[in-house]
Amino acid sequence: MHTTLTPFALVHWKSERTPGEPRQSGWIGTSPEFGDVRVVWPALPHASNAVVAEVSGGGLPTARFETRGLLSDLVSQPTLNQATCRVDGRFVAMERNRWALTHRGRALRMRYLGDDYRLTALGKRAYRLERLPDDEDPGVVVTAHQTGIGGGRRVTLRAAGRVLPADLALAALFAGVDRSVLTRRGAVRAGFKRMFSFWAETTY
Repeated sequence: MHTTLTPFALVHWKSERTPGEPRQSGWIGTSPEFGDVRVVWPALPHASNAVVAEVSGGGLPTARFETRGLLSDLVSQPTLNQATCRVDGRFVAMERNRWALTHRGRALRMRYLGDDYRLTALGKRAYRLERLPDDEDPGVVVTAHQTGIGGGRRVTLRAAGRVLPADLALAALFAGVDRSVLTRRGAVRAGFKRMFSFWAETTY
């Protein structure tokens, strides 16, 4: 069902430390229309060579974004490399042009249940998720902006158009994903970070 979304904020949280388990982080808040929204990473169950972000809530389908590979154990959030995404257990097809020069060209393109989506970076701390219009629907644009520092961080979500539960689930999910490769500068930083992490892990 299409719904007008009232802007709302997700605040940052961290789990208690548990010996032998990675500490979880995430965002939590309440949408007036969709109820509680919870984003967490790394999501349970923990697995070797995999890191997962998950969004859940009373009015949303559960969505999971997973990265697998040798470097997965060295990052806290899933990245867009070697990734899979599922919403309500259904596969989301994804593709992107990592060689593009513009933010729009580097956008992540997705397809879910016949709808086409595009995730575009608006900067280091902001992004836009679009469900593209078709013959039957004008589409929607959901924007997310992170503000604050430390424990005062928050992500504010706004929508232009009427949203489906899957739209909001995907928009919130990417608040728990490393989106740096959606910009050229971020892709360079991410590449150096991965190389240094791998070198440190193999050296020590």
